[in-house]
Amino acid sequence: MNQDMVLALFDRQMRQDARPDNAGALIERADGVVRQVGSGDDWNGVLWSDLDEAGADAAIAAQVRRFTAAGREFEWKLYAHDRPADLPARLRAAGFAPEPEETVMVAEVTDVSTAVDLPDGIRLQPVTDAASAKLMAEVHRSAFGVDRPEIVAGFLARLAEAPETAAAVVAMAGDVPVSAARMEIYPGTDFVGLWGGGTVPEWRGRGIYRALVAFRARLAAERGCRYLQVDASDQSRPILLRLGFVPLTTTTPYVYRPR
Repeated sequence: MNQDMVLALFDRQMRQDARPDNAGALIERADGVVRQVGSGDDWNGVLWSDLDEAGADAAIAAQVRRFTAAGREFEWKLYAHDRPADLPARLRAAGFAPEPEETVMVAEVTDVSTAVDLPDGIRLQPVTDAASAKLMAEVHRSAFGVDRPEIVAGFLARLAEAPETAAAVVAMAGDVPVSAARMEIYPGTDFVGLWGGGTVPEWRGRGIYRALVAFRARLAAERGCRYLQVDASDQSRPILLRLGFVPLTTTTPYVYRPR
């Protein structure tokens, strides 16, 4: 894989030419950035910026005004290669709080195994409605220690509007959800995003995360996608490296919460 070429493709297709997550959200291009503005259940934030030292502070202030006027908390999704080099310090000075850094990792769909090898006693249940989405939320709460109802709401909205672009699955041990993951296809691009992969602590280290990657890789191959993309935590990065993913860059969410 030519990593520089794929990173440039990712920047153009997924950031500069981004499309809204759903019919109720808007993509706006102004002040040197590309941003999504939606409802309180949508992801709100800056996807792309092309700034210089002279105009960066004014552009940051413009985003704060735009989102606070809409009553929205929002995220500036910063990538390691974004300019200017001191943009992280400028965001912190403007009141943004950084969350943990993640590694943007990519693999060609054809390079990833689609063999779903599950431990004994584990079965997969597709997420197709509010009841099964609740199981996904339970896993997220246990695996990551936070409730993210907007993720569930956003997934269900996407599933209703364009079911061919979304999929999620829960790994069940009997009636207990122990792992979950979802997938989003972005029409008009070469990428499919793998999101929310998490396993409850007592079931980690048994290959379930790997199986859910393979399950989604199979779906992506069936739907003609080219690249799998993950924003990987320190926990998932070593697994993904073994599965054939390569790191392109790092990304850090900078979150602004209106006072």
